[in-house]
Amino acid sequence: MSDKIFIFDTTLRDGEQVPGCQLNTIEKIEVARTLEALGVDVIEAGFPVSSPGDFNSVVEIAKAVSNPIICALTRAVEKDIDVAAEALKFAKRGRIHTGIGTSPYHIKSKLNSTPEEILDRAVRAVKYAKRYVEDVEFYAEDAGRSDNEYLARVVEAVIKAGATVINIPDTTGYCLPGEYGAKIKYLMENVFNVHKAILSTHCHNDLGMATANSLSGVINGARQVEVTINGIGERAGNTSLEEVVMAIKTHHALPFYTDIKNKEIYAASRLVSSLMNMPVQANKAIVGRNAFAHSSGIHQDGFLKNRENYEIIDPVDVGIKESAIVLTARSGRAALNHHLSQMGYTLTKDQLDDAYNRFLVMADQKKNLTEKDLSELMGDANDLQKSVELELLQVVSGKSTIPMATVHLKIKGVSCAATAEGNGPIDACFNAVKKLIEQKFTLGEFLVQALTRGSNDLGKVHVQVEHKGRTVYGFAANVDIITASVEALVDALSKIV
Repeated sequence: MSDKIFIFDTTLRDGEQVPGCQLNTIEKIEVARTLEALGVDVIEAGFPVSSPGDFNSVVEIAKAVSNPIICALTRAVEKDIDVAAEALKFAKRGRIHTGIGTSPYHIKSKLNSTPEEILDRAVRAVKYAKRYVEDVEFYAEDAGRSDNEYLARVVEAVIKAGATVINIPDTTGYCLPGEYGAKIKYLMENVFNVHKAILSTHCHNDLGMATANSLSGVINGARQVEVTINGIGERAGNTSLEEVVMAIKTHHALPFYTDIKNKEIYAASRLVSSLMNMPVQANKAIVGRNAFAHSSGIHQDGFLKNRENYEIIDPVDVGIKESAIVLTARSGRAALNHHLSQMGYTLTKDQLDDAYNRFLVMADQKKNLTEKDLSELMGDANDLQKSVELELLQVVSGKSTIPMATVHLKIKGVSCAATAEGNGPIDACFNAVKKLIEQKFTLGEFLVQALTRGSNDLGKVHVQVEHKGRTVYGFAANVDIITASVEALVDALSKIV
């Protein structure tokens, strides 16, 4: 029988510690409700004593969310625990997460203490937290570099004091998977009362092994995994929720399961990325833009014959509509024929060979080829001109000014104009464009990247637009990022109008 792995999400606590990724209370509630819909078991909502804003966020999340346990972080300090308990008073199920460092580095350099004093403080903190809540989690900070024998003594003592969950963090991301798994196994075999608590992993990604370490911990006895959406967090980040969940789901031989609704993963990833203004790297496992994209000719041919030749996960299983066949100089005949057939072209073998030779010449000159390029390749003169073109863009924006934009478009040769306001200059521009486009569309992705550095830098904009179940992409580059944004949107819309 499979064991359940509890998913403890710390996006709103550890994840939010990333510089520039702070959220306000309204945004935190939106993320918390998304995590609830995703099916996480525990939401670590914040560190209440750290600021009035964090305290209020924990209070409001506890009010807004019903199913997950709401957890509040503290140090092994009575005041911290008092404040956390107050913040959790509205939680249907509350947990206090308290702890202290147990490695020689933390005991000597950070806390200027002794192992015996640290053990005593740990026990006292758990007993004090137990006065407020039944569910107390203890973290042994920097357990990854802690002596196993001493760590076992601490774990045994805090379980005896009433801790229900024991967090074994690899705080610095130092451990190798075998090393971290052996640490969990040692605790399972050498702590006599370990059956009275759940061991939890909390791994950082400094050496890129957070997910591997977490899974190694699970295989050796841990039954809770502490994660963040998109793997965000301190320094190189935390264990990625989507990676752990899909690894367990994909490897059927592993006798574990989670309650995560995996088809909600991509939506949660996009929300966190958007609210925190933290783009997901293109090659990020599971949720990156290229996670289900194929550009190599050999891969494309094998994929088109059978998806499982090159994909171990169906993108639909994580909430992504379909895989992408990207046309580049490395693409083969199968990929070219696939795209041309979608555009309505039916080619004989000789015609495909001829088109492919011309395609290679064009592909060597461009990174990615679009439908417009393929139309040109096939000599379709009617498609050489975009169906939507930007003729004029005028924007008014600034402090104490309502952003307004006027946009002139040429749609199928006919000029038209609209003016709109928005939450910012780009939002105002997009609202004006929406007034002129009859087709209803949804902006799925909006990404701005600097190509070099400096205030005169060229900005590259990528947009993803969804229309009637179809996904199209638009690209543009300009020293004016507002103009680049509108041009990218128009580039995408020209493919659906």
